[in-house]
Amino acid sequence: MAVCRAVPRRSSAGRVLMRIGPTVECGGICCGEDFTTSSLRALRAGSMLDLSDRIQDAGILKKLFGSSGDTSNSVTQPPQHAVRSEPRVQVSVSMAVAQDRVQLTGTTTFARDAITRLAERHRIAAGGYLEVGGTIQREPENPADPHAIAVHVEGEKVGYLPGYLARTIDLPSGGARAVQIQIFTELLPKGLRAEAWAWLGRGPAKWQYSETERPPMSSSAKAAAHQTSIDQMIADALAGGGDRAESFHRGMVGGVHYLQLVEPIKQLKRDGRLDDALVLCYAAIEGAEGARNGLEPAPFYTEQAAIIHRKLGQRDKEASVLRRWLAYCPPDRRKGSSIKERLDRLTG
Repeated sequence: MAVCRAVPRRSSAGRVLMRIGPTVECGGICCGEDFTTSSLRALRAGSMLDLSDRIQDAGILKKLFGSSGDTSNSVTQPPQHAVRSEPRVQVSVSMAVAQDRVQLTGTTTFARDAITRLAERHRIAAGGYLEVGGTIQREPENPADPHAIAVHVEGEKVGYLPGYLARTIDLPSGGARAVQIQIFTELLPKGLRAEAWAWLGRGPAKWQYSETERPPMSSSAKAAAHQTSIDQMIADALAGGGDRAESFHRGMVGGVHYLQLVEPIKQLKRDGRLDDALVLCYAAIEGAEGARNGLEPAPFYTEQAAIIHRKLGQRDKEASVLRRWLAYCPPDRRKGSSIKERLDRLTG
């Protein structure tokens, strides 16, 4: 069986390309294929444009991030696409505070009616803020999780502590404990939305949000806040210098880090702009390959590209992008991966 080997080389712009060569065995996965990260196979018929040219020609990154498409990796400030009306997610908190302040689960599902009743009593059913005392109580008879800890406010079950945390809390079976609860409500087109936190620590609660600095509530606001936090993390890393900055530089494509492309890819898919989503997928794939540091690249972008190729009826290109990921993946990490399983289903 022919065995191809992929060896990195660099283009004139400094981007890593992958060509057949005398190092890094792919184990025969990509035999005969020319895996490139800057020159991709045609995403459209007859196209063999450089990826950065595709991005720049389409203007996608400029529209989304205000990027010029420059590949010099000189970005040191977060892109200015962030929604300023949303409070920036602060990540510079101590681990102890983060563990004491816990977001509840179930507030928008099983506890929705209970929170609606509570909101109506406190006249925040149209949107508002409530800080109130409550209790946490273990539920040993809970059929889903005997370690579950429910959160009650004024006789209403408003949610649960996360399962991973409930197992670690010193609370006897059937026991209860007083805690401080923070609840935000907002009336959205689909009904009342609520987000709630419990303070499990000693002393006054140290909340991340307040009545005037509210958390993102809608799906779009949450996506914007998450994007802003990613942008800030990357800007801080690049500005900090050293090995961490170098690591992040390796994940840059077209002046944007691959981690910044998750939400834009999702949004383009929701808008039905599949060709544009593919351009960002391949940009992110290139960045993930550059930052893999001997490990497998982040699979999300490959999976999204494969899904889009499937929707467009491009079976060969779907297989090609899956093989590309496997070629970059260490041999001992391929078997059992979601990418390998998808390729096996496609070609089997």
